[in-house]
Amino acid sequence: MNLLENKTALITGAARGIGRAIALKYASEGCDIAFTDLVFNDQVEQTCADIEAYGVRVQFYAGNAADFESAHETVQQVKQDFGRIDILVNNAGITKDGLLLRMSEQQWDAVINVNLKSAFNFTHACAPVMMSQRAGSIISLSSVVGVSGNAGQANYAASKAGIIGLTKSVAKELGSRGIRANAIAPGFILTDMTAALSEDQRKQWEQMIPLRRGGTPEEVAKVALFLASDLSSYVSGQVIHCCGGMNC
Repeated sequence: MNLLENKTALITGAARGIGRAIALKYASEGCDIAFTDLVFNDQVEQTCADIEAYGVRVQFYAGNAADFESAHETVQQVKQDFGRIDILVNNAGITKDGLLLRMSEQQWDAVINVNLKSAFNFTHACAPVMMSQRAGSIISLSSVVGVSGNAGQANYAASKAGIIGLTKSVAKELGSRGIRANAIAPGFILTDMTAALSEDQRKQWEQMIPLRRGGTPEEVAKVALFLASDLSSYVSGQVIHCCGGMNC
């Protein structure tokens, strides 16, 4: 359908998992892709090749999304290389789980910086570009944990709840400039993070989900496509749950 033809998307942390799935989905709809991750490696090379197979432009940018200056330098380089930025996907994220009373300051700071500060950094850097275009879609990955909380994940839940507050504030601040901001709250998604769980743990999660299964990165990417395209032209400031009914 080429829903994103002649558009450029910047996606953070897109070498694998949900970010990679979003990049590929966008590319399949005609979108040029700029994406970031910490370092260039075999995963990045494969992701670039898979995106190029759709006949669109792709460029990788190495850098720390949690670093304010690095994020701004990346955005300026993307603007120079592609000429515009129509879509920003704040996807970079990590977990460092632990019970609150056993959680170190380093665990807290690392997760808040990578998950929440990176979203601020890239939104702050991309906003002037989108404002000059009088159009743009900012999509940030939150989580059902950011809505309901979860024992052993106070840092992760706080970072993802912060994403929701950031998204709603950005939608109100930038809406008059034609910029939309929305968040996606995935539930139990089958990625490298969840692969580390035991079979029993996965089954326990699945029993909590009305659809009785984990979701796939591609299913999250479909929601991200909706929010990036004109199909959602009057949708802003919203949190769309992609969780199989887990938070219904």
